[in-house]
Amino acid sequence: PHSEFRIWAIPHSAFRMAAMAIRPYKGILPTVGPRVYIDEAASIIGDVVIGADTSIWPMCSVRGDVNYIRIGARTNIQDGSILHGTHDYEGVPGGWAVIVGDDVTIGHQCIIHGCTVESRCLIGMGSAILDGAVLREGVFLGAGSLVTEGKELEGGYLWMGRPAKRVRELTDEEKAWFEYSARHYVDLKNDYLK
Repeated sequence: PHSEFRIWAIPHSAFRMAAMAIRPYKGILPTVGPRVYIDEAASIIGDVVIGADTSIWPMCSVRGDVNYIRIGARTNIQDGSILHGTHDYEGVPGGWAVIVGDDVTIGHQCIIHGCTVESRCLIGMGSAILDGAVLREGVFLGAGSLVTEGKELEGGYLWMGRPAKRVRELTDEEKAWFEYSARHYVDLKNDYLK
């Protein structure tokens, strides 16, 4: 009478997935601040420090293997985003680390590679920020944008395009989105932590 139901065997390894979200590389284990939410389908590896009340969502890769990654407080890194640095080599002594400030929103499927994103920035979905680039505090980067190597974006402006160009000054309403988005994601991750 219950032939429409199937019982699937779940391998023992599936029960360890949550523990596998955070793992060491060469003996360095990520450091996670208080009240951080890391989805079990994310990967946080190696020399990574994550500040308080930050959230990292499904399918994100934060890989601190060839260089370090530092993420501030109340930052949200949304589904499918990748954070990775560049190793030390002759052409780039010290390589490029990843530094992300406080109250930053990184939209779905972004690539944040060897760059600095200062506090109170919003990175639109599908954007890529490349080695040596710097986004100063208060940058609003439109969806699908590309910030090329070594480019510095001034805060207080909307930047868009491939490559990203300064479009215009931000409105007061747009500036309010930095705090609103950060606060919303703190509330959302708190729901998940319950």
